[in-house]
Amino acid sequence: MKKIYFICNLHSGRASIGSHLAMMIDRFTAAGFEVTVHPTQERGDAIAQAKQVCDSGLYDILVCSGGDGTLNEVIQGYMLSENQCPIGYIPFGSTNDFAQGLGIPKDPEEAVDCIIHGEALPCDIGGFNDKYFTYVAAFGAFTEISYQTSQQFKNVLGHAAYILNGLSKLSRIRACRMRIEYDGGVIEDEFLYGMVTNSSSVARFLALSEVRWDDGLFEVTLIHKPSSLAQFQQLVAAFSKIQIGPAKPYLHYFRTSKLKVTNLDEEPVSWTIDGEYGGTERVNRIVNNQKAVQFWIDPVRRKQAEENPDGGLAVVMPPPEESMQPPEDQD
Repeated sequence: MKKIYFICNLHSGRASIGSHLAMMIDRFTAAGFEVTVHPTQERGDAIAQAKQVCDSGLYDILVCSGGDGTLNEVIQGYMLSENQCPIGYIPFGSTNDFAQGLGIPKDPEEAVDCIIHGEALPCDIGGFNDKYFTYVAAFGAFTEISYQTSQQFKNVLGHAAYILNGLSKLSRIRACRMRIEYDGGVIEDEFLYGMVTNSSSVARFLALSEVRWDDGLFEVTLIHKPSSLAQFQQLVAAFSKIQIGPAKPYLHYFRTSKLKVTNLDEEPVSWTIDGEYGGTERVNRIVNNQKAVQFWIDPVRRKQAEENPDGGLAVVMPPPEESMQPPEDQD
């Protein structure tokens, strides 16, 4: 009989996991799995549990249920162990970007079935200084929203909580002067936002085309600071209407296996990794750990997600090799 170790965060996803827990255990058991359940007790608990499970070598699949933050903790523990096992994910968070990209359904019963009938998919995992991230490391505008938005607020309003909290911070947006060294060269400029991703969508707002989970490359998207108030208003309007076209002159997009990001300002710049606080180090080194994790997912649903990455979102396509420069002010 195959064994599942089931780590669940009962506070994720409007605290609705509890009402589905019996169903999930029952479906796994009926499918022939022996299930051990561990509800997380505090921040960091999933890290310790995931490492312990992998170290033991006693389980066939490590199942994680919760939001992106819970999955991130499981990945931290997984990467700290030398004896790893496949990870199954049942998303219950407010955004679940990574799950969406892999075709993991929102419905918990369907997500369980995807694990029961799934197969291993090797995925790249990002290294961020001494931490790891599943799908995104970001700096600049709004990056603090996900970890500053209270769990209670997210439980009540879901994804809308991020939007409302973000709108309240519009007046405080500032540019970050950064030097970014990567496989293809060096960029130095003022940026409103920058993200390093391995996902086909970010914050259920921006979709990235032609993403591959195991190619050893990150997708890097940078938003340059507009040179005037009129340009800034144009940029904000474009994103608020999910229209990437007018915003493209401010975007710089490339792929790379590693990069070094140096803050050139005196004021610290906060990073977020998978929606959690990532620190304010002046120099940050980010590397791609190719095919480091085996995710246990439904291959049919994954293929469907790859074929339809945008889901109605604004799509960023790979631009020409040359960097796009912000437009000149118009009289």
